[in-house]
Amino acid sequence: MSTHTFPFGQDIAWQPNPDWIAQSNLQQFMERHAIGSYDALLTRSFEDISWFWDAVMEDLDIRFTHPYSQIVDLSDGAPFPRWCVDGQMNIVDNCLDKWQESAAASEPAFIWEGEEGRTATLTYAQLHREVCRCANALRGLGLGKGDAIGLYMPMIPELAIAFLAVIKIGGIILPLFSGYGRSAIRSRLQDGGAKAVFSADGFLRRGQPVAMKSTLDMALADVPGVRHVIVAKRLPASSPASRIDWQKQRDHWWHELIPSQADEAETTPTAAEDPLMIIYTSGTTGPPKGAVHTHCGFPIKAAQDMRHAMDVKPGDRVYWMTDMGWMMGPWLVLGTLLNRAAMFFFDGAGDYPSVDRVWELCARHRITLLGLSPMLVRTLMPHGADFVTRHDLSRLRAVGSTGSPWGPASWRWIFDHALEGRKPIFNYTGGTEISGGILAGSFFKPLKPAAFGGPIPGMDADVVDESGSPVRGQVGDLIVRQPWIGMTRGFWGDNERYLDTYWRRFEGVWVHGDFCAIDEDDMWFILGRSDDTINIAGKRLGPAEVETLVNAHPAVTESAAVAVPHPVKDNDVVVFAVLQPGVDASESLRTTLQERITTELGRPLRPKEVRFCAALPKTRNAKVMHRLIRAAYLGEDPGDISALEDPATLQAIQKSA
Repeated sequence: MSTHTFPFGQDIAWQPNPDWIAQSNLQQFMERHAIGSYDALLTRSFEDISWFWDAVMEDLDIRFTHPYSQIVDLSDGAPFPRWCVDGQMNIVDNCLDKWQESAAASEPAFIWEGEEGRTATLTYAQLHREVCRCANALRGLGLGKGDAIGLYMPMIPELAIAFLAVIKIGGIILPLFSGYGRSAIRSRLQDGGAKAVFSADGFLRRGQPVAMKSTLDMALADVPGVRHVIVAKRLPASSPASRIDWQKQRDHWWHELIPSQADEAETTPTAAEDPLMIIYTSGTTGPPKGAVHTHCGFPIKAAQDMRHAMDVKPGDRVYWMTDMGWMMGPWLVLGTLLNRAAMFFFDGAGDYPSVDRVWELCARHRITLLGLSPMLVRTLMPHGADFVTRHDLSRLRAVGSTGSPWGPASWRWIFDHALEGRKPIFNYTGGTEISGGILAGSFFKPLKPAAFGGPIPGMDADVVDESGSPVRGQVGDLIVRQPWIGMTRGFWGDNERYLDTYWRRFEGVWVHGDFCAIDEDDMWFILGRSDDTINIAGKRLGPAEVETLVNAHPAVTESAAVAVPHPVKDNDVVVFAVLQPGVDASESLRTTLQERITTELGRPLRPKEVRFCAALPKTRNAKVMHRLIRAAYLGEDPGDISALEDPATLQAIQKSA
């Protein structure tokens, strides 16, 4: 654990609005259960998880074809709770089927825009019809309950339809990042035992076609278990990438197979704890981990976070900048539909063809909750606030954020310009294995720049030192003391690894792998992954602690700190900084940044180097890939780079000076 204290010292920037609290979903929940305060709710949700999650089921109006006899059974220990014991329920019945019986049928459920400007909207009734057609097509191909089906598609309407259709037939969703290469696709489809895959001929990114089907074909050469590939046509016929190889018995065009199917389809009965999804998450070592989620797990947690933490209501429109291969894609689909809201998909780059594209989308489609990465904000800031303020964002109630830690400057920039200095930022952190968030901002708690308001109801979180004792005012490990309904049911085929990853450090306690700190005002701060820890002569340092200091300098757009070997101290720190447009790299600036880090974090943590580069390697949802930066700097084999958005950024690290 790092022994220094995190430099908090920030003032509260946002105070809760009593009128907004009074109108919130969570206030109504508290009144129904005679709970007098937000803190009292948190305490009760931690101390009585059976009461809380049973109350969440009621609040979300989750209907079962056969009721559960017990909300949770902990007889196998905290790592392996059984939820909704004896219950039967297919979650698509709650996402779509039940809304056909109400006025919701005519309300928007899905809104889409492509990079080229095409749009589409589906009501709950229209989405239900398309899902039924797709489900009938899957059954016609011999697919059904328990079959794993991959989703390797861009963010297009067919993706949402396929996602829900797989659930409807009782299948298991296996979502794949649309930017994966063949080895990443192959390993996940093999591990999950996929029998079919939905894909597309390709997609557009910054006006250029990107092939998908050809990449999938190369992956499937080593996955004989995949018997069917259903391909949506996304690219113009004139695009070379649209010309694809075809295996007559295996491959099917979406537009030929699905529109002719019947408009109604039965929802396959499933047990509440039947597998719904295997979603893969990369670790720092070993192959990707397949997190297993169930019908009464991931969807309930996603919907509860939207409903309680972010106050999503019927009629809201949620745009979270993500991909279906990342957790926030399934979260967006399931959370909005269970709350009778509308999801928004954008298939394109948020700053193309103009840097204000994301704000243009929010205005045109009347988005009420926008989710983005702080890294994206840092890339937009140099272009000026006018690109934000020129658009009507009056419908936007809040901004959510995932993917990387905020810096105070980028937080305030969004707060002042997109949120008028009066609406909250729902900083949100959790993960694939969580089914949503551990910590978040909310309408109930004041906020400081870059801070979280605290744990989400039902998430009994704490910060502890190396002995497992709670700490305040210093950096520690983020833990969760009680099970929650969205917790992964283990790793697909490897529960020993699941136990090693989360449960074997402290008995009966989930150790999440994030560095965290709580300040004197009970504000929570995430300081980076502990598995990216930099250990310098026994002093452990989270990369975000360095990056926050560097990013606060007005000459810097963004930065990354990595560990490099040292013969005596084990490791040294090397910092890579991307400068603002028009700022020249200089020795004086390099020295200034080094001294800033040394002053704030202490001389033992002085970086070996500060290097300037043109760009940082990132995933498409803007997570900086520290592992690849380190490998490029050291001249090592970078390994799997399938999640990397732009391979040229590795050369930027190699050319840094």
